[in-house]
Amino acid sequence: MQARPKPSRAGAVATEPPLIGVKLPPPGVRAPDQGRTDAGGGPWQAAPMATMPPGLDLDAPPFDLLEPAQRERLAAAADLAFHPAGTRIIHAGQPADAVQVILKGLVRAFDGEGEQARLFADYGPGDLFGAFAVIAGRARHSYRAEQDTVCFLLPAPVFEQLLEENGRFAAWFHQALSVKRKLLAEREQPGELNRLMLTRVGDAQLAPLHVLAHEASIAEAAAALRAHRVDCLLVRAAPGSGEGPGIVTRTDLLDALTARGLDLGAPIGPLASRPLLSVRADEVLFQALVSMTEHHVERVLVRRGEDYVGSLGMAEVLAHYASSSHLISLRLARAANLAEVAEAARGMTDLVRQLHAQGAKTSYLMEMVSALNTRVLARVFALLVPPEQQSRMCLLVLGSEGRREQILKTDQDNALVLADGFDWDGLPAAMEAFSAALADIGYPPCPGKVMVSNPHWRLELRGWHERVQQWARVADGRSALDLAILLDARPVAGNADLFAPLPAALLALGRDEVLLRYLAEATLAKGNPLTFFGHVRERDGRADLKRGGIFPIVHGLRTLALKHGIRHRNSFDRCAALVAAGALPAALGRDLPQALAVLVRLRLGQQLADLEAGRLPSNGIDVAGLRHLDRELLRDALRVANEFKAHVADVFHLRG
Repeated sequence: MQARPKPSRAGAVATEPPLIGVKLPPPGVRAPDQGRTDAGGGPWQAAPMATMPPGLDLDAPPFDLLEPAQRERLAAAADLAFHPAGTRIIHAGQPADAVQVILKGLVRAFDGEGEQARLFADYGPGDLFGAFAVIAGRARHSYRAEQDTVCFLLPAPVFEQLLEENGRFAAWFHQALSVKRKLLAEREQPGELNRLMLTRVGDAQLAPLHVLAHEASIAEAAAALRAHRVDCLLVRAAPGSGEGPGIVTRTDLLDALTARGLDLGAPIGPLASRPLLSVRADEVLFQALVSMTEHHVERVLVRRGEDYVGSLGMAEVLAHYASSSHLISLRLARAANLAEVAEAARGMTDLVRQLHAQGAKTSYLMEMVSALNTRVLARVFALLVPPEQQSRMCLLVLGSEGRREQILKTDQDNALVLADGFDWDGLPAAMEAFSAALADIGYPPCPGKVMVSNPHWRLELRGWHERVQQWARVADGRSALDLAILLDARPVAGNADLFAPLPAALLALGRDEVLLRYLAEATLAKGNPLTFFGHVRERDGRADLKRGGIFPIVHGLRTLALKHGIRHRNSFDRCAALVAAGALPAALGRDLPQALAVLVRLRLGQQLADLEAGRLPSNGIDVAGLRHLDRELLRDALRVANEFKAHVADVFHLRG
């Protein structure tokens, strides 16, 4: 690693003397404040360590990236320092002679001085600070002991040598959240689910794919299935038909003979299902599982480029991982009443708990739960709305469910698009029953009443167009709020063609600078997400991760996507599209998805723990109860959220 240029320590203003070997005070006795001024400056009092210091965990990140001999060298060089309460340990803009790991006490990082000082973060036992001051030769923040604090000192020369020797250890301190998460993932031993996450579809045990002409008979198809021991066949399209290939299964042949009364000589072409549902060979196996769950099918075709190379069935997937998601999906499809839907959906929280405990990638977990939620809502809709009315309305999900980012059952957010001239006296009662049924299943009513039971959120198509035009004429906070909700809309039941014209009308609002500013201001309205480390934004011992980080990231991406005409709903997809369009710096676009994933994972972990303890889940987490690694990732995630908010403010000229 090439050393970064930095000011000479000899030429810098001396805020701390070199490490000195003085004896620590006995437990409970405060060291004398020799030389300490009211401004908080004072000497370190350090004791060299002859053996591995008790309490210094070099097996934890990032020290676990070091080789054993490097860890031994670091342990041998470690000292102890005692910082009396009020001591300024590191000054902003100045170098440091050591990286410090807290054994006992509390250190507070802050920016600015006096009344202008702003808290950045709190550091407790096990936390590391001062690395940037060693690497860059200047500290980004000032650090002060808020309590009598004992720290391990890792001398700068030894630390810098390890950075030069070990590239992975050096990468940890480059401040890129995506780098840290990648290094952590590489260190973890893959369990059963992790192997599923890493396995590509093409690496699974695919069933061979056999092709028959469209004019082949049912008898010939049955013989081919038996001879090749497969469950499906690819059927070529009739020449000149303009159709693509289709698929015929063993069940299709059985239904043709028994239910439709066809004879064995009948051609299989008309029996083939089109269009084909397929997955790419380079997709992860979990994605195929999501597709099968969402479309309620037992088997998909696998393609490599434009060629089909085999088929993948649930049996092959279950050979890698026994997922209960497909069982839930089957039970939902077979549910004959609302009670059976509720019983099937009851297993979703256990599925989330299982996947979360085994380290499921956050974005995959979101997609899996979204697929199941979609089936729940569609099944309830089908049970409560008569078939003759379903084609004249379209059920939309909004918010996190519309973005496919909901994991646990949270507020209902839905709307309805009706065909122009729609007339059905039973609509209000049916929508009241729909909202009530979802509440019984476990989806709480929306506090803001963004539900189909509220007439404000069910309109004919022309009514929705009129509302969009009204938002363009009257740009205010309420318009911006309603627009933000509808921007994430996704059709899940009924006639999706009714919704199709609306996204283009919504994207046209991206040319309205006034409306965009109202939207963008909401990104900044939640305050500095990092201040809750100083207990400013905690309530009942909890810090609100949605308010502090998740909402600013999600809403900022939504606003930028509208400005640049990006149709994606999912936050991860919006971020990638913004980077591709040159509307988001590549480095920020790399770290934003990682930050969002960290925040969602930590919130989910707390929510599951609350459910286990019999408490209602919320957006608040117990920061003090986090393990040191998660606190480190949380700080980085919220730092990224702050950087993104600054970017949004610059784009929409919200400063000044």
